[in-house]
Amino acid sequence: MSGKIKLARIEDTSGYLIAPDPAQPRLTRAVEGTDQNGHVIQLNVVEERPLTIFLNAQEIVTAMTIGDYPAYLALGFLRNQGMLRDDDELLGVDYDEELETVVVRTASQTTYEEKLKKRTRTSGCAVGTVFGDMMEGLEDVSLPDLKVRTSDLYALAATISRTPSLYLEAGAIHGTILCHGDRPLVYMEDVGRHNAVDKIAGWMLSEGVSADDKILYTTGRLTSEMVIKTAMMGIPVLTSRSGFTAWGVEIAQQIGLTLIGRMKGQRFVCLAGEARLIRDADPTKVADEPRKMGRKGAGR
Repeated sequence: MSGKIKLARIEDTSGYLIAPDPAQPRLTRAVEGTDQNGHVIQLNVVEERPLTIFLNAQEIVTAMTIGDYPAYLALGFLRNQGMLRDDDELLGVDYDEELETVVVRTASQTTYEEKLKKRTRTSGCAVGTVFGDMMEGLEDVSLPDLKVRTSDLYALAATISRTPSLYLEAGAIHGTILCHGDRPLVYMEDVGRHNAVDKIAGWMLSEGVSADDKILYTTGRLTSEMVIKTAMMGIPVLTSRSGFTAWGVEIAQQIGLTLIGRMKGQRFVCLAGEARLIRDADPTKVADEPRKMGRKGAGR
């Protein structure tokens, strides 16, 4: 018989290269209200701040974000939109906290006026912006044949669910985690899952980190946008404790990305890229989650 997963949070996050810091005072604000009984309560709520991203002299987009890692967010957004190429020479990334802007400077001149005219709003809790040609470039994507052990997936899910985070502190937030084997490496959070994955893309670009042997984990839904971003980053496996959209599944199947959702305790569902899985763990011997688990599939 399987045991119940321990809900105690991980005290030591030194295994992460970047871990959430829910104690950062500027990420939340204490707000006073009343509960269902009329009792006065104080609740920490997540802050939202505008961040305007420039590529050289051109304004690209204004995103609503919690405000941490603005340089990574800007780099990742531009990279995932195809506005930064692998051969672009970066001259600098300048963040102005007072003006709430990030300017990414490249050696080559860039003009994206036509691209900026074509925008598509994407699904999600903090509406993201991608451009009308977001499928452009997918036909050239060739993802590595990374073998994924189910024992690693179970270990990742258990570790991530117990990691202190802004989600557990205040809710209304999404998390995206870059993983290697059974180890979570970089854990980013934001009001939109697209922002969180862009921060990871920016970190990878800044640090020169390879995507070939990585897994991307998200607390949010597996939408077309998440699948496209993951593929454009070159990561072959995307997994979540939440569910799927049909278009997200269709794109994953077309491009050969392994897509795993509803990963909770002993359970998961793979709807694309099954061939990468090595089923080396007996699910009945994996600690299961209790029905009332503190972490849900999407920002509460």
